[in-house]
Amino acid sequence: MLRETSAAALEWARLREQMARLTGSAAGRDRVLGLEPSTDAAWIAQRQDCIAEVRQYLATGAVFYFAAVFAPGSMLEKARIPGAALEPAELLRVLALAELMEEWRAVAQQEEPWKAIAEISLPVTQAYLAPLLHALRGKIEPDGSLSDDASPELARLRNAIARQHRAIEESLRRSLRAISDSGAAQEELITIRGDRFVIPVKTEQRRKVPGVIHGSSSSGQTVFVEPLETVESNNELLRLLDEEQAEVHRILVAITRAVGDHAASLDSGAEVLTELDALFAGARFAQTLDCVRPEFVEYEIALKAARHPLLDLRLKSEGGSVVPLTLALEDGARQLIISGPNTGGKTVSLKTVGLLALMAQAGLPVLAEEAKLPIFAAVYADIGDAQSIERNLSTFSAHMTNLDRITREADASSLVLLDELGSATDPEEGAALAVAISGHFLRMRAWSLVTTHLNSMKIYAATNEGVVNAAVGFDEETLAPTYTLRMGIPGASAGINIAQRIGLQPEIIAAARNQLDHQTADIGRFIDQLHLQLAAANEEREALRKRELALEREKQRLEAEGRNEQRQKARELEGKLTSLMKDFEHQMREAAGAIADKAASQKLAKETERRLARLKREFSEQFNATVVAHITGADKKDPNAQPHVVKSINVGDTVKLRTLGREVRVDREVSSNVFEVSMGPMKMRVQRDDIAEVVRKAPVETPLQAVKRKGGVTVAMQTDPDITPREINVIGRTADEAQDEVERFLDQAFLAGLPSIRVVHGTGMGILRRTLRDYLRRHPHVANVTEPPYNEGGQGATVVELRL
Repeated sequence: MLRETSAAALEWARLREQMARLTGSAAGRDRVLGLEPSTDAAWIAQRQDCIAEVRQYLATGAVFYFAAVFAPGSMLEKARIPGAALEPAELLRVLALAELMEEWRAVAQQEEPWKAIAEISLPVTQAYLAPLLHALRGKIEPDGSLSDDASPELARLRNAIARQHRAIEESLRRSLRAISDSGAAQEELITIRGDRFVIPVKTEQRRKVPGVIHGSSSSGQTVFVEPLETVESNNELLRLLDEEQAEVHRILVAITRAVGDHAASLDSGAEVLTELDALFAGARFAQTLDCVRPEFVEYEIALKAARHPLLDLRLKSEGGSVVPLTLALEDGARQLIISGPNTGGKTVSLKTVGLLALMAQAGLPVLAEEAKLPIFAAVYADIGDAQSIERNLSTFSAHMTNLDRITREADASSLVLLDELGSATDPEEGAALAVAISGHFLRMRAWSLVTTHLNSMKIYAATNEGVVNAAVGFDEETLAPTYTLRMGIPGASAGINIAQRIGLQPEIIAAARNQLDHQTADIGRFIDQLHLQLAAANEEREALRKRELALEREKQRLEAEGRNEQRQKARELEGKLTSLMKDFEHQMREAAGAIADKAASQKLAKETERRLARLKREFSEQFNATVVAHITGADKKDPNAQPHVVKSINVGDTVKLRTLGREVRVDREVSSNVFEVSMGPMKMRVQRDDIAEVVRKAPVETPLQAVKRKGGVTVAMQTDPDITPREINVIGRTADEAQDEVERFLDQAFLAGLPSIRVVHGTGMGILRRTLRDYLRRHPHVANVTEPPYNEGGQGATVVELRL
């Protein structure tokens, strides 16, 4: 990636939007919108090769549609879970993606040889998707339902369900005809209440129709009765429907398992097709605008008949055309100064070069007949009005702020584009700044293009090696710009001529030309004064230079004296401490020798020698580090310059004190450097630097322990799995009753520390299942809610994983 692209100034995002319109999928569009130029020559070359091959493919009239491409990551993750079942609509998308991969395999392996495209297509051409396609094809209808032919058992069940439907309807029609004659029927209509087929009966006539009542109308005038002769038929229908749902789930799980088995191929295939969609869009864009492949060279910028892509698109839509741009920086030239009248195309020239450079390094062909460009590490542009009201910056201040950043960051591998350098301030001061800034970029050998109206810049270009003048065209007869760029000569601003063409009053034009002559004389006198002032300034600068040299010598002398004094004090301190260590060592040896037991004395003496050697080594290292840090000033405001101070101390830690040599527990942090500690019943306050080390860190508190710790709460839990149940059965409960029971059971399981529980709710119409699962997914104790395999309950149960 480039360090800087100046994407906003060069309208890189607008170019990507235009190209993204040519993609066939949302994934391809996102890929184009995220395209960025690179400095990787191999990546750029491969992408240019791919687009060239796609252009040849499109030139034959061939097409390829990428509408089915999408990012299947989340679906594939779900498909990898044992027992998971993707929705039919999701499986249809996977099927479309797999079929598109098979179509591209045929294209990529066609007789016409692909090279770069064949290389990036390997994950598709090497994938073996025949088993997956066999498992998916013909199983799912376009509306997302499972086909009757998905399995023989499903076809049998659906035929049985249809027969049962007809039998129930015939029985209910007979019942309706029988009660209609007596006036008991509210209307001759068969309806469904609670998964049961029922008939509407007038409330006052309900005793005349023997059967089961399944509710009433909102007005209370109608009750819905299931006649006794259809009860068993309805029961049989519900049984068949349950078997159908179980078979559908089994088929979906099997298909999903096949998707999971091919997840890696599908994932890599989707990535390839997304990239191909972006490449096809780039090829169509290049084909539409007649682009060429750029040539990357090290010491040259050369564009022949180059065009700005966004301007070219707009003018083509309006029936016009762009005047092409031709320029070259070669033979050691690194800087181009473009001058000429306003509206002559100077700014467009800068934007054209910058945008084509970004296109080339993004692996795209560019709008030109020929293009030679270096690979830039960064593109910096200061173009347009940079005034910032929010930051309280004038146009000039904003430009200078941006230029300051560019002068600090740009190097010999950068492309710098500066529009109207030195404008928006006093002309003389602006000219001086413009020449100085241009000279800075020339000395660092940065590739730079600068537009200007200033005569000083034109003279600078003519008198400095490595700088080339250029002028945008201007027709002296029509007084109109031609938008052509002429290399090697500066351009005139032609401000008075343009004002005359616009129609400014003749007397004003004459006065302006007369004033221009007087200004020339004034400039001569002013230059003489400048020479006098310059001489005085040189003398003053020389005097200041001598004073600075004297001050620098005095500073060095004082620093040397200070260092000598510090070294002397350090040597004195080291000598005193060495003497103390020797005295301590002598006393320890005498104490060891005074012990009566010879064996114990020898053991103590050896232990003393070992500890003394370790202490002397550690002391020497710390002493040297401390002295060096103090001498160099590295210990100023640097907490790491105190190695003896323990950095991380938390409440609950067991620490060892330097002064007492005992282990204590940290009870409270009084301040950043003071802690309250306890040693048995005794409490005290100690400084941070009195803590020698953290012996044991405080244990991490679990959420369950936090619940137990809350004041006023006593938690009693059973951890024996034989005592604490792991399953609750709420079949037959209403949704509210089941939710209350599950909530109490969930709290008990959480306090008992169970990792998971199982809720048995039955299948039915799925209302109780959906209500409980929605409630469980929102519960703070619940980490995950899943459906068990069919042989463990399937849709009739729910497995709940708890947070621990």
